[in-house]
Amino acid sequence: MLNIEKIKSDFPILKRKVNGEKPLIYLDSAATTQKPLQVIDAISNYYKNSNANVHRGVYSIGHESTEMYENARKKVAKFINAKSENSIVFTRNATESINLIAKTYAKKFLKANDEILVSQMEHHSNLIPWQIIAEESGAKLKFIPLIENGILDLTQLEKLISQKTKIISLVHVSNTLGTINPIEKIISLAHSFNAKILIDASQSVPHMEIDVEKLDCDFLVFSGHKMLAPTGIGVLYGKENLLEELPPFLSGGEMISEVHLETANYRQTPWKFEAGTPNVSGTIALSTAIDYLLSLGMGNIHKHEIELTQYAIYELNKIPEIKIFGPTENRGNVVSFNFENIHPHDISTILDNDGICIRAGHNCTQPIIRWLNVSAVARVSFYIYNTKEDIDIFISSLKKVKKIFYAT
Repeated sequence: MLNIEKIKSDFPILKRKVNGEKPLIYLDSAATTQKPLQVIDAISNYYKNSNANVHRGVYSIGHESTEMYENARKKVAKFINAKSENSIVFTRNATESINLIAKTYAKKFLKANDEILVSQMEHHSNLIPWQIIAEESGAKLKFIPLIENGILDLTQLEKLISQKTKIISLVHVSNTLGTINPIEKIISLAHSFNAKILIDASQSVPHMEIDVEKLDCDFLVFSGHKMLAPTGIGVLYGKENLLEELPPFLSGGEMISEVHLETANYRQTPWKFEAGTPNVSGTIALSTAIDYLLSLGMGNIHKHEIELTQYAIYELNKIPEIKIFGPTENRGNVVSFNFENIHPHDISTILDNDGICIRAGHNCTQPIIRWLNVSAVARVSFYIYNTKEDIDIFISSLKKVKKIFYAT
C-alpha cells in the first residue's frame, strides 16, 4: 500500500500553483515523470562533492566518481535481473539505445532480402530507425498488424515470421493504446526461428517488475526520465555475448584500449559503446531513482496504477460523448480518448486552465492515429504521485469541456 501523500511531499513541483493559483495536477507521466527531492539532491550532491570525469583521473574524486558511475550500472543490472552488469550500456535515452542496435546489428548481420519485423503500434523511435536500416541494407521491413481494441494480431505474426526474419523489435506497453503485449510468447516464437528480439520497455520498466533473464529477450531498452530520473540517461540491455559481437556505435575517447595513427583496438562491452564523457550525474541520479522505486515496491506501484487506470476508465465511460481507445483488459497506465467533434488540443487547453496536464496529439505514434481514423487523441497517464482525487478533478474539468462545446 503506497502512502501517496508522503510520496507527493517528495516532489517539489507538485506544490506549484498554476493559472490563477490552481493546484498542479500532472497526468502526463508517460511523456516524462516528475523528479523527487532524492533524485534532485543526488545530482546536486554529485556536482558539489564528487564532480570528476570517469575512467580517467587517478586522483581521489576521480576514483569516487567512477565508482559511483559503475555502481549505478550494477544497480540497473540488478533492477532488471541482468546476469552481469557488463550487459548494461548507458545511452542518452531509449531512442539512442534502439538506434545503437539497429545500426550495429545491421552492419554485422543484415543483408539484402533479410527481414526485420516490427508492429503497427510502435513509437516512432522504434520504427524510423528500422525504416532507415531496411533502406540501407536492402532488408525488408514487415509489420505485425493491429486488430480490434488495439491488440496485436498474433495469428498474423505466426505467418509473418520465418527463417528470413533476423530481428524483431517490439514495444512492451503501447504509449498510446495502453496495450500490454504478450512479449514472453513472442520472444519464444522469435527464438524458435533463430531471430533476435529487442523489447522497447520504456513504458513498462518504470511501472512493473521486469526480469530479462526470465523473458530471455536479446535486447531491452528504456529511458531514465520516465522513471523519476533526469533526462539524458537511457539504458540498453543486451545479452553480453551478443553485445561482444557487435561493432562500436560511436567512436572516440574511452571506448578504446589501444590507439595508433592508423588503427585502434576497442574496449570490451559495455565500454566500447560509451564513447566520450558520459552523463555521469544522470547515471548516478538514475541509481537513486531506482532506490526510490524499490523502496515503494514495483508490485505496489503496478497495483496502484492499475487501480487508477480502472477508476479513470470507469469515470470516463460515464460521459457518453467520450470514446476510449485501447483494450478493455490487460492494459498499462495510459488512457487515450476523444470527445466527439472536439479536437484534443482544445481539450488540453481547457484542462490546462484548471491546472491539469495531459497529452494531446499523436504521441509519436502516427500509424496508430491513422489506424484509429482520428486526427489526434487526448491522453492521461498515471504514476506513483497520482490519486483518485486527481482523476475526480480531471473528470470535473472534462465536464466543463462538454458544457463549453455542447452548449449550443
